Amino acid sequence: MEPAWIALGLSLKVALWATAIDLVLGVAAGYALARWRFPGRELVDSLLLLPMVLPPTVLGYYLLVVIGRRGWLGGWLERSFGINLIFTWQGAVIAAAIVAFPFVCKSARAAFESVDVQYEQASKVLGLSAAAVFFRVTLPLAWRGILAGVLLAFARALGEFGATLMVAGSIPGKTQTLSIAVYEAVQAGQDDLANGLVLLTSVTCVAVLLLAGRLAPARIPGRS
Repeated sequence: MEPAWIALGLSLKVALWATAIDLVLGVAAGYALARWRFPGRELVDSLLLLPMVLPPTVLGYYLLVVIGRRGWLGGWLERSFGINLIFTWQGAVIAAAIVAFPFVCKSARAAFESVDVQYEQASKVLGLSAAAVFFRVTLPLAWRGILAGVLLAFARALGEFGATLMVAGSIPGKTQTLSIAVYEAVQAGQDDLANGLVLLTSVTCVAVLLLAGRLAPARIPGRS
């Protein structure tokens, strides 16, 4: 089972980094969509949620076009800084972050929309700056919904397969995450290893989902 623990460690590393990125970007995007009114807002929301419905292989192809050695961003990074993201754990982080991003963004938007704007307006009247209102009033009232989304994003990043395989490949100990290790074990006919990996992945994801369910905001009777 040593390969399983190595794959688990790499999966946790990738999922944690991806979730940290999504926490920052997803909360910012969710707050902007919840509080700002601008033309095309729902179109922007649809584009941000697109990774939730697109096939992982399509996302992987888009990532190769962008961060591959011939991609506009990947090519520039390699020419300017010698950075190559393909077949690296950093590439796996980018793939997992994009796939899991909608969970944080959608949860954050719903959480911020559930916060009564009168609290924010009252805080501004009392002299708080916009940043202080966000960190001292809005965020504390919305944190449960945001955290539930973050946990779902972590679970999604932990189980990411398609886009990660296309971008990072399957290099044992370097880019072979749990889900990819399961695929490789099945292909190689290693049923015992596959069963152990599946059990390990399932237990981890169920624990995360149970925690997310406990943190989700309770529905108030009489409100939709």
